[in-house]
Amino acid sequence: MSKKEEKKGIDRRLLLRIISYLGPYKGWVSLAFVTVMMAAFLGPLVPKLVQITIDRDIVSGDADGLRRMISILFMILVAEGLLSFVNAYMTQWIGQQAIYDLRTAVYRHIQRQSLRFFDGTPIGRLITRTTSDVESLSQVLSAGLVTIMGDLFKIIFISWFMFSLNPGLAFVTLSVMPLMLYATFWFKRKVREAYRDTRKQVARLNSFLQEHITGMRIVQLFGREEEEMSRFDRINDDHRQAHIHTIFYYALFFPIVDIVATTALGLVIWFGGLTAMSGTLTLGVLIAFIQYARRFFEPIRNLSDQFNTLQSAMAGAERIFDLLDTDESIQEIDEPLEWEEVEGRIEFRNVWFSYDPEMDKDDDEADWILKDVSFTVNPGQSLAIVGATGAGKTTIISLLLRFYDIQRGTILVDGFDIRMVRLTDLREHIGLVLQDVFLFSGSIRDNITLRNTALKLESVVKAARAIGASGFIERLPDTYDHEVKERGMSLSHGQRQLLSFARVLVYDPRILVLDEATSSVDTETEETIQHALETLMKGRTSIAIAHRLSTVQHADQILVMHRGQVRERGNHQELIATDGLYRTLYELQYQDQEVEA
Repeated sequence: MSKKEEKKGIDRRLLLRIISYLGPYKGWVSLAFVTVMMAAFLGPLVPKLVQITIDRDIVSGDADGLRRMISILFMILVAEGLLSFVNAYMTQWIGQQAIYDLRTAVYRHIQRQSLRFFDGTPIGRLITRTTSDVESLSQVLSAGLVTIMGDLFKIIFISWFMFSLNPGLAFVTLSVMPLMLYATFWFKRKVREAYRDTRKQVARLNSFLQEHITGMRIVQLFGREEEEMSRFDRINDDHRQAHIHTIFYYALFFPIVDIVATTALGLVIWFGGLTAMSGTLTLGVLIAFIQYARRFFEPIRNLSDQFNTLQSAMAGAERIFDLLDTDESIQEIDEPLEWEEVEGRIEFRNVWFSYDPEMDKDDDEADWILKDVSFTVNPGQSLAIVGATGAGKTTIISLLLRFYDIQRGTILVDGFDIRMVRLTDLREHIGLVLQDVFLFSGSIRDNITLRNTALKLESVVKAARAIGASGFIERLPDTYDHEVKERGMSLSHGQRQLLSFARVLVYDPRILVLDEATSSVDTETEETIQHALETLMKGRTSIAIAHRLSTVQHADQILVMHRGQVRERGNHQELIATDGLYRTLYELQYQDQEVEA
């Protein structure tokens, strides 16, 4: 198969896939096709009735017949207008329903992906797919396909009326079609390439804006405004040039259509006029053909315009379906185990892991993040994980929550392999608090409950008081209904951290996971959190990752990680008594505290 044929096949498959989103509304689509066919027939009927009026009623002086024909023409025009209104409203309604379904499918697909997917996909690109790329299909899924069918029927009906009136003049009118077809196929090829480039530049621009607006504090801190402005200018210019490239072909094609249409009209007037002067053609037929020559190229022009829209949609559809076909979600088994009551026993059994999905799992010398990691935390016990940056501490909790899947070994909770249970069941019983707290726009209450209506205000207040957040919350103007600005920037870091604790505790998880949860708060706030944790961790299994060894001294078990391996394990006293990594880290931090004092 040639490259050109392959492209056509791809176009056909894309178009069929786009149309599939109209499936749930096929009844309404069928009704829309009926109305557009009726409107497509009534329009070309008008010149035929004009021809009959001139040749039969006006020439013979039949005033009654003239009045009857004018009444019929008026009713046809009213009916055509009503059909156009119904069709326009109906197709737009269908299109918006289909766009809603498609955008929902894209967002649902994004939500299902694992963190590995987000590690390699720019956020701006995903925003572009969900917004402008989906919006590019709006016209196709609304009026586009139905309008195309209506214009095709108009061409068919006009051709039928022309050949029924005078085959010779019909062939004269259609004699310019080879030039029109050549121009259309040239336009198709050029515009498709231009729209692909345009969608690519839109994604680049969105990615840049999302990244740099989010990181504006760093840009300003290091005085990089001019340099980043230069980068933005280059990307923005590429976007502008891509659009201008598209406009060039658009601006060139439509004058060509007008020239071809005017040429056809001139040929009809020339040959039709000569034939009428010879007496073999009536004046009514000539006038009807002049109207048909004008009307014939209107749907062709509209088809070209719709094709222009279709090319934009195809470029967007390629990117949308490429996203939908890229599945890096965590796979769940068809019949997961039932997990009725959670005790909280955690076991890592000979776990090996790498962030490279292509890693050879049998190669022990490869670049593993975790290497043969094994440990057990019994229900109600506390485990602390310490070590240098990059030792694999945060990776352990990401694997426990199954944000990633391991290559070798087994992770068990209550004796169940976590791959054998539902993700929702697993994560429902694990509360995670991160160092970098993310808050959503909305109220304090919404950020604690994540808009879970099953959680009442009493539960929110109880959780906030338990971890000491109620003090600052109740001083806010609207207390728990106080609106949090984007990312919680109106709150201090310590306040955001307390809210994240309340968010976890209101769900009452059986297992607590703390990833540097107190490393960025002041001493007073840390003492508040530590006091609350002493009560809250009773009876719960907990895993804490910390740089400050002073915060993990009371843990039942401490793991010392080094280069992806467990190098030491024991409680604080046991590890201090051993002249190893833990004691070295502890003495270094103790000396630093003395220097600061």
